[in-house]
Amino acid sequence: MGYVSDNLNLLSDIAKCIAMQFGENCEVVLHDLTLPYDKTIVAIWNGHVTGRKIGDGGTNAGLEILKGSASPDDQYSYINATPNGRILRSSSKYFRDEYGKVNGSMCINLDITDMIKCENTLRSLTSSSNASIPQTPELFVGNVDELLEIMMKEAVNMTGKSVGNLTKEEKVAIVHGLEDKGFFLIKKAAEKLADFLGLSRYSIYNYLNETTH
Repeated sequence: MGYVSDNLNLLSDIAKCIAMQFGENCEVVLHDLTLPYDKTIVAIWNGHVTGRKIGDGGTNAGLEILKGSASPDDQYSYINATPNGRILRSSSKYFRDEYGKVNGSMCINLDITDMIKCENTLRSLTSSSNASIPQTPELFVGNVDELLEIMMKEAVNMTGKSVGNLTKEEKVAIVHGLEDKGFFLIKKAAEKLADFLGLSRYSIYNYLNETTH
Protein backbone atom coordinates (compact mmCIF):
# COMPACT_ATOMS: atom_id res chain seq x y z
CA MET A 1 0.00 0.00 0.00
CA GLY A 2 1.12 3.58 -0.60
CA TYR A 3 0.42 7.00 0.84
CA VAL A 4 -2.17 7.88 -1.80
CA SER A 5 -4.13 4.62 -1.52
CA ASP A 6 -3.98 4.76 2.30
CA ASN A 7 -5.29 8.33 2.34
CA LEU A 8 -7.35 8.40 -0.84
CA ASN A 9 -10.54 9.78 0.74
CA LEU A 10 -8.76 12.65 2.48
CA LEU A 11 -6.61 13.52 -0.53
CA SER A 12 -9.64 13.34 -2.82
CA ASP A 13 -11.54 15.78 -0.60
CA ILE A 14 -8.59 18.20 -0.66
CA ALA A 15 -8.20 17.87 -4.44
CA LYS A 16 -11.92 18.41 -4.99
CA CYS A 17 -11.80 21.49 -2.76
CA ILE A 18 -8.98 23.00 -4.85
CA ALA A 19 -10.75 22.21 -8.12
CA MET A 20 -14.05 23.69 -6.92
CA GLN A 21 -12.31 26.81 -5.63
CA PHE A 22 -10.57 27.65 -8.91
CA GLY A 23 -13.21 26.39 -11.33
CA GLU A 24 -13.34 24.37 -14.52
CA ASN A 25 -9.96 25.59 -15.79
CA CYS A 26 -8.20 24.02 -12.79
CA GLU A 27 -7.27 20.36 -13.11
CA VAL A 28 -6.28 18.48 -9.96
CA VAL A 29 -4.78 15.00 -10.29
CA LEU A 30 -3.85 12.30 -7.79
CA HIS A 31 -1.15 9.85 -8.90
CA ASP A 32 -0.49 6.57 -7.12
CA LEU A 33 3.09 5.83 -8.16
CA THR A 34 2.99 2.33 -6.66
CA LEU A 35 0.82 1.36 -9.64
CA PRO A 36 2.14 0.57 -13.16
CA TYR A 37 3.07 3.86 -14.81
CA ASP A 38 0.42 3.52 -17.49
CA LYS A 39 -2.37 3.77 -14.90
CA THR A 40 -1.15 6.02 -12.07
CA ILE A 41 -4.10 8.44 -12.11
CA VAL A 42 -6.52 7.31 -9.38
CA ALA A 43 -8.55 10.54 -9.13
CA ILE A 44 -8.89 13.63 -11.32
CA TRP A 45 -11.03 16.73 -11.50
CA ASN A 46 -11.46 18.82 -14.66
CA GLY A 47 -9.46 16.33 -16.70
CA HIS A 48 -10.47 18.16 -19.89
CA VAL A 49 -7.66 20.63 -19.14
CA THR A 50 -5.03 18.08 -20.24
CA GLY A 51 -7.36 15.47 -21.77
CA ARG A 52 -6.71 12.80 -19.14
CA LYS A 53 -8.91 10.53 -17.03
CA ILE A 54 -8.76 7.99 -14.20
CA GLY A 55 -6.63 5.05 -15.28
CA ASP A 56 -4.30 7.11 -17.47
CA GLY A 57 -0.59 7.45 -16.80
CA GLY A 58 1.80 10.13 -15.60
CA THR A 59 4.05 12.56 -17.44
CA ASN A 60 7.73 12.28 -18.30
CA ALA A 61 8.51 14.40 -15.21
CA GLY A 62 7.21 11.63 -12.96
CA LEU A 63 9.29 9.06 -14.83
CA GLU A 64 12.47 11.02 -14.20
CA ILE A 65 11.66 11.25 -10.48
CA LEU A 66 10.99 7.50 -10.22
CA LYS A 67 14.22 6.84 -12.10
CA GLY A 68 16.15 9.18 -9.80
CA SER A 69 17.25 11.44 -12.66
CA ALA A 70 15.32 14.40 -11.20
CA SER A 71 15.06 15.62 -7.64
CA PRO A 72 11.70 14.70 -6.04
CA ASP A 73 11.22 18.18 -4.59
CA ASP A 74 7.79 19.79 -4.45
CA GLN A 75 7.40 22.41 -7.18
CA TYR A 76 5.07 25.37 -7.12
CA SER A 77 3.75 27.75 -9.77
CA TYR A 78 5.85 26.56 -12.70
CA ILE A 79 4.76 26.99 -16.32
CA ASN A 80 3.72 24.10 -18.56
CA ALA A 81 2.12 23.76 -21.97
CA THR A 82 -0.28 21.13 -23.33
CA PRO A 83 0.27 19.57 -26.78
CA ASN A 84 -2.47 21.81 -28.22
CA GLY A 85 -0.75 24.97 -26.97
CA ARG A 86 -2.71 25.75 -23.80
CA ILE A 87 -0.55 27.38 -21.12
CA LEU A 88 -0.71 25.94 -17.60
CA ARG A 89 0.47 27.18 -14.24
CA SER A 90 1.29 24.02 -12.32
CA SER A 91 2.22 22.84 -8.85
CA SER A 92 3.28 19.33 -7.80
CA LYS A 93 3.26 17.90 -4.28
CA TYR A 94 5.00 14.55 -3.77
CA PHE A 95 4.15 11.98 -1.11
CA ARG A 96 6.74 9.62 0.40
CA ASP A 97 6.70 6.33 2.25
CA GLU A 98 8.36 5.75 5.63
CA TYR A 99 11.70 5.28 3.85
CA GLY A 100 11.49 8.61 2.06
CA LYS A 101 10.79 7.13 -1.38
CA VAL A 102 8.26 9.00 -3.53
CA ASN A 103 5.16 6.87 -4.08
CA GLY A 104 2.47 9.39 -4.97
CA SER A 105 1.71 12.97 -5.96
CA MET A 106 -0.96 15.62 -6.26
CA CYS A 107 -0.66 17.89 -9.29
CA ILE A 108 -2.55 21.11 -9.95
CA ASN A 109 -2.72 22.47 -13.51
CA LEU A 110 -4.44 25.82 -13.94
CA ASP A 111 -5.13 26.80 -17.56
CA ILE A 112 -4.04 30.45 -17.74
CA THR A 113 -4.11 30.77 -21.54
CA ASP A 114 -7.00 33.23 -21.62
CA MET A 115 -5.54 35.22 -18.73
CA ILE A 116 -2.25 35.57 -20.62
CA LYS A 117 -4.14 36.77 -23.70
CA CYS A 118 -5.87 39.41 -21.58
CA GLU A 119 -2.59 40.35 -19.96
CA ASN A 120 -0.88 40.71 -23.33
CA THR A 121 -3.77 42.78 -24.67
CA LEU A 122 -3.53 45.15 -21.73
CA ARG A 123 0.26 45.29 -22.00
CA SER A 124 0.03 46.15 -25.70
CA LEU A 125 -1.92 49.24 -24.69
CA THR A 126 0.55 50.32 -22.03
CA SER A 127 3.92 49.04 -23.25
CA SER A 128 5.89 48.58 -26.45
CA SER A 129 7.30 45.21 -25.41
CA ASN A 130 5.66 41.80 -25.68
CA ALA A 131 6.14 39.13 -23.07
CA SER A 132 7.08 35.68 -24.31
CA ILE A 133 5.29 32.64 -22.98
CA PRO A 134 7.72 30.20 -21.31
CA GLN A 135 7.22 26.49 -21.78
CA THR A 136 8.65 23.45 -20.05
CA PRO A 137 9.00 20.02 -21.62
CA GLU A 138 6.51 18.16 -19.39
CA LEU A 139 4.37 15.94 -21.61
CA PHE A 140 0.65 15.58 -20.85
CA VAL A 141 -0.73 12.57 -22.68
CA GLY A 142 -3.63 10.18 -22.26
CA ASN A 143 -1.57 6.97 -22.29
CA VAL A 144 2.04 5.90 -21.95
CA ASP A 145 2.30 4.60 -25.53
CA GLU A 146 1.84 8.18 -26.69
CA LEU A 147 4.36 9.35 -24.09
CA LEU A 148 6.95 6.83 -25.30
CA GLU A 149 6.36 7.87 -28.92
CA ILE A 150 6.95 11.54 -28.12
CA MET A 151 10.06 10.79 -26.05
CA MET A 152 11.57 8.67 -28.83
CA LYS A 153 10.87 11.28 -31.51
CA GLU A 154 12.33 14.07 -29.37
CA ALA A 155 15.46 12.01 -28.71
CA VAL A 156 16.01 11.49 -32.45
CA ASN A 157 15.19 15.12 -33.25
CA MET A 158 17.97 16.20 -30.89
CA THR A 159 20.48 14.61 -33.28
CA GLY A 160 19.22 16.64 -36.24
CA LYS A 161 19.01 13.46 -38.33
CA SER A 162 16.37 11.03 -39.45
CA VAL A 163 16.25 7.56 -37.87
CA GLY A 164 17.64 5.94 -41.00
CA ASN A 165 20.76 8.13 -40.94
CA LEU A 166 21.74 7.60 -37.32
CA THR A 167 25.16 6.11 -36.55
CA LYS A 168 25.57 3.37 -33.97
CA GLU A 169 27.16 5.88 -31.58
CA GLU A 170 24.15 8.16 -31.91
CA LYS A 171 21.78 5.28 -31.27
CA VAL A 172 23.75 4.31 -28.17
CA ALA A 173 23.54 7.92 -26.96
CA ILE A 174 19.77 7.96 -27.58
CA VAL A 175 19.32 4.73 -25.61
CA HIS A 176 21.32 6.11 -22.69
CA GLY A 177 19.55 9.46 -22.82
CA LEU A 178 16.15 7.80 -22.67
CA GLU A 179 17.31 5.49 -19.90
CA ASP A 180 18.30 8.54 -17.83
CA LYS A 181 14.80 9.94 -18.31
CA GLY A 182 13.16 6.77 -16.94
CA PHE A 183 12.00 5.57 -20.36
CA PHE A 184 12.66 1.90 -19.59
CA LEU A 185 10.59 1.97 -16.42
CA ILE A 186 7.56 1.55 -18.68
CA LYS A 187 6.64 -2.00 -19.67
CA LYS A 188 7.71 -3.01 -23.19
CA ALA A 189 9.58 0.28 -23.72
CA ALA A 190 12.64 -1.60 -24.99
CA GLU A 191 10.59 -3.37 -27.66
CA LYS A 192 9.03 -0.10 -28.82
CA LEU A 193 12.42 1.62 -29.02
CA ALA A 194 13.90 -1.33 -30.90
CA ASP A 195 11.14 -1.11 -33.51
CA PHE A 196 11.51 2.68 -33.72
CA LEU A 197 15.28 2.55 -34.26
CA GLY A 198 15.20 -0.54 -36.49
CA LEU A 199 17.12 -2.64 -33.98
CA SER A 200 16.57 -5.88 -32.10
CA ARG A 201 15.63 -5.83 -28.45
CA TYR A 202 18.93 -7.63 -27.82
CA SER A 203 20.78 -4.65 -29.36
CA ILE A 204 18.94 -2.22 -27.09
CA TYR A 205 20.08 -4.13 -24.01
CA ASN A 206 23.63 -4.29 -25.38
CA TYR A 207 23.61 -0.54 -25.99
CA LEU A 208 22.53 0.01 -22.39
CA ASN A 209 25.72 -1.73 -21.29
CA GLU A 210 27.92 0.36 -23.57
CA THR A 211 29.46 3.63 -22.47
CA THR A 212 28.86 6.88 -24.35
CA HIS A 213 31.59 9.30 -25.44
